[in-house]
Amino acid sequence: MKRSLIVVPAILALLAGGLAVGPHAESVALAAPAPKKTPDPCAHAKSKWQHMQCEEYDASAPGDQYFGRLKLSYLGIDNTFRDMAIEAGDYTTSPAILSRLHFALNALRQWEQLYPHDPQLSRTYFLGVQVYRKVYTQHAQQIAWDFIQKLLKNYPNDYFGKIMKADTAHGFTEHWFAQAQPCPTPLPKGATPAPPTPTPSPSPTPRAGQPNVQILTPPCIPPPSPSPSPSAAASSGPAVSPSP
Repeated sequence: MKRSLIVVPAILALLAGGLAVGPHAESVALAAPAPKKTPDPCAHAKSKWQHMQCEEYDASAPGDQYFGRLKLSYLGIDNTFRDMAIEAGDYTTSPAILSRLHFALNALRQWEQLYPHDPQLSRTYFLGVQVYRKVYTQHAQQIAWDFIQKLLKNYPNDYFGKIMKADTAHGFTEHWFAQAQPCPTPLPKGATPAPPTPTPSPSPTPRAGQPNVQILTPPCIPPPSPSPSPSAAASSGPAVSPSP
């Protein structure tokens, strides 16, 4: 009798304290807590311009951070693109230039992966277009096209984005060399070559949103010159026998 008198007040106390009893007790107990709001690091900015400057600074890569296998800073990547654009001249397929561009591109990929919203990337993409459009290989021309798309999509109101938009308003044409073919075998003396049969090749029509393509024909590869046959040893005078 005394035990039942003690249990009843305990149950009433639990109900008064807010303990959920019933079919919804499990759902209330397993309710997820409200997500915490991430604090704005630029909340101290007093104007929109200062807030934008703060966000760009917060998204920028440090000047003393290096990327890629050669540990290039973002200024080193820009300088490599600028210097190679000068060395390339009108066009190039130089292996030395391609090697230096390979390491600069490797550093750029790591930079844009770590700091995808860095505002300095627009300048680097612009310089990359200037050099890669001069490298007449299919891979390099595709890289230049990808840089153009990133400028137009991610930086439409940026200075370099506006320049690229005006530059490509009438389209963009990729240039690369076809595979070189061996030169034809020279005809013997007195033989007349047959007139060539014209084979017109229609220019490919680019798909929507794709650049034009111009494939250039490189000079033919001359056949290897025959190696000179060893000349017979010149006959000498009568052999002189050694004196005893």
